[in-house]
Amino acid sequence: MITMPPRGPVTLTLPAFRGAVRRLVLVLIGIYFALGIATLAAPSVAQFVYALLLLTPDSVLRHGYIWQLVTYPFLNGGILGFAFSLLTLWFTGAMLEDVRGSRWFTRLFYVSTVGGAVLTVLISTLPPLLTSGRVMLPHASPLSAVGGVSAPLFGLLVAFAVFFGEMEFLLFFVVRAKAKYVVILGALIYVAMLLFEGNAMWALLAICCGISGLAYAKMVARPSLANSASERWYGMRNAYTRWKRRRAARQFEVYMRKQNRVVKFDDNGRYIAPEDEVKNPQDRKWMN
Repeated sequence: MITMPPRGPVTLTLPAFRGAVRRLVLVLIGIYFALGIATLAAPSVAQFVYALLLLTPDSVLRHGYIWQLVTYPFLNGGILGFAFSLLTLWFTGAMLEDVRGSRWFTRLFYVSTVGGAVLTVLISTLPPLLTSGRVMLPHASPLSAVGGVSAPLFGLLVAFAVFFGEMEFLLFFVVRAKAKYVVILGALIYVAMLLFEGNAMWALLAICCGISGLAYAKMVARPSLANSASERWYGMRNAYTRWKRRRAARQFEVYMRKQNRVVKFDDNGRYIAPEDEVKNPQDRKWMN
């Protein structure tokens, strides 16, 4: 799937199966087999679970099923497409996790998942765009139920292309292409599905997940912006802590004066012991 050198022989190397990627893959596989067994043993129960957890914009807006914004990636269909999605998740996710960390990768996955779902729900409520009597953008029905990890996976692929755009893939294990071109090709396919298919809810969801993944990758790709925001937050928190300390120090000074005792604190509210006070060099009383 991933080839390290841009030129030379193509090699298939398996990344380490660990961390957040391993946990996510195992959860996806576990839920897939559990729902498969439930479909065979109790079809009505499985059907209820699918209706409850798949992303249906109408259910989110009218009935408040907001958990569908998170649960839909864990309900997958065909075994071949699911297996290919897991392989892609393994290869791309492992590299992103190695470079950016498990916490960052987990946030990327759920930002792509939830952000794409929110955009899909909002867009699906809009009326179709008409030009000269022809529908230019097919209306994605809010009654359509969609799911699968492939849509959030496109958000991961977009983020992968942001950081490793020159990395080469074996597309369908045959064609060698750079990551950025694979993502562009995928985006064009989804746009074509959105324009020419009757109900393109899944394509709309994949595009929205890609937009969310791109926004997150671009945001964290600016360390100066992230650092300035964190520094501003910690600066405000520290200033508030110093203010509370100074206020407590003043209250304690007032209390001690009522007890005919004098205590002193510095500008940051820290206690100054009498022996630590700065002596006046002209005052000889403190000398032996």
